[in-house]
Amino acid sequence: MNIARGNAAFTVDVEDWFHVENLRAVISRETWDRLELRVERNVHRILDLMADRGARGTWFVLGWVAEQLPAVVRAIYSAGHEVASHGFAHERIDMLSIEQFRADVKRSKDVLEDIIGAEIIGYRAPCFSITDWAVDVLHELGFQYDSSAFPVIAHDRYGKLAGVTAAGRQLYEIRPGFHEVCVSTLPIFGYGLPWGGGGYFRLLPYRLFRAGAHRLLASGRPYVFYIHPWELDPEQPRLAGLRRHHAFRHYFNIERTEKRLCALLEEIRWTTIRGLITQHKECRE
Repeated sequence: MNIARGNAAFTVDVEDWFHVENLRAVISRETWDRLELRVERNVHRILDLMADRGARGTWFVLGWVAEQLPAVVRAIYSAGHEVASHGFAHERIDMLSIEQFRADVKRSKDVLEDIIGAEIIGYRAPCFSITDWAVDVLHELGFQYDSSAFPVIAHDRYGKLAGVTAAGRQLYEIRPGFHEVCVSTLPIFGYGLPWGGGGYFRLLPYRLFRAGAHRLLASGRPYVFYIHPWELDPEQPRLAGLRRHHAFRHYFNIERTEKRLCALLEEIRWTTIRGLITQHKECRE
């Protein structure tokens, strides 16, 4: 039973298990080349689940992954999905200078475009760490949208954009021809409860999460959901030495993600971020 038609975007942040910020304290970037790659099998699992249910989505691919596994990017694109950028090295924007950010994003865009032979127009920041100056850089580089704003009550890593709030619109034209498509929050008394997926999808009871998504869609607002391939991989390495809250964020309920995801894929008709923007433009004309 579909609870919405074409007003919901399914997104995947394509990174491997060792790229995650919660594991950064125990995995140095210098070791990435020596670690087991598990992202390919997990990407293909999500592709299969989506194909079985006729779902389309936007895949924000890390440039590092694309360089290592170009066939994975081609498989995503060949399956009819939108390919977008997740940056190159999974560096939070607030940890970079403007020049470093520009180089990181341009490298990712160039790599992805070379692989699929098509223009990359979308971006999502690692850890949703978007800033106003980063939007200016994205616009200069030819991107047409960002989907990083996640206006929740509070988070230690998420960025903020001027004028983008939980009580406001889901989709904004924040520069001429450039849109911000927010990850979904559930507005409660002017505050935003995180309802876009990821760890929140694993934390909340499924019926409650589904009810919140239904409420957002019934309001007429677009719904933007996200997931990571490693969240469907309960057999990934379990690392010692993590802070308790980092381990909780990363591993909690990971063995139940696939079952929940199958249900959500069946209950909502999914489109791409590009599709949402197209609908938004058509409604305004």
